[in-house]
Amino acid sequence: MSRELRVDWPECRARGLCHELLPEIVQLDPWGYPLVTGEVTEDLLADARAAVRACPRLALRIVGS
Repeated sequence: MSRELRVDWPECRARGLCHELLPEIVQLDPWGYPLVTGEVTEDLLADARAAVRACPRLALRIVGS
């Protein structure tokens, strides 16, 4: 089962909440935009869902099975 976190770049405003909630796979570039560096594993799924819900611009989603 492979899941990944996707960023809707036109919507993202570099608030950094996704990094705060999911630092295991979300790093920030020098301007504060998220860089997803890994898959959403089963043990990270709850945190990934929280990051998706917390995004103020609804710029995150989880894709995959």
